[in-house]
Amino acid sequence: MDKLRLPKNLGKLLLGIWLIMTGLIPLLHFNFEGLSLIMAVLAIVTGVLFLLDR
Repeated sequence: MDKLRLPKNLGKLLLGIWLIMTGLIPLLHFNFEGLSLIMAVLAIVTGVLFLLDR
């Protein structure tokens, strides 16, 4: 069985996703319960991956 391999630039990928979502949410008036929690978790994970140079 093959191991799940994460891309080396996963932090940059998540940062791009976070930035796009942060820009689109107010433009599209997109809102649901838990959105702020998802954005906060995504920001924390992205920051940790950047610090680990992933």
